[in-house]
Amino acid sequence: MSRRPATLSRLRALCLALPQAEERATWDHQTFRVRDKIFAMHVSRDGAAALWCKAPPGTQHLLIAADPERFFRPPYVGPKGWIGVRLTGRIDWTEVDALVRRSWRMTVPKRLAATLPEMG
Repeated sequence: MSRRPATLSRLRALCLALPQAEERATWDHQTFRVRDKIFAMHVSRDGAAALWCKAPPGTQHLLIAADPERFFRPPYVGPKGWIGVRLTGRIDWTEVDALVRRSWRMTVPKRLAATLPEMG
């Protein structure tokens, strides 16, 4: 049984809870955007779901080094610093939420970012 619908539903809820976020299917994947700029993608390859999102400089390397089973450098956007997170097994949704929020903050104008409190 594929977990894709469950992981997509959960990721969708996290992404669309953010101010001005919208969902759009692009390249056969669900993308989450603010003002037409992608901040997160739900990608399913070979039946395995993953989140791709922006990450601050240096974060991609640190996360992959810390847990290469869970984190990876996604094709196409990986060279730009994006991080891939496998959404399989036991998923830490609090961590996923933090990654999505950080990616959203990196994408939106500063004034809009200020409308969302930092996670504690």
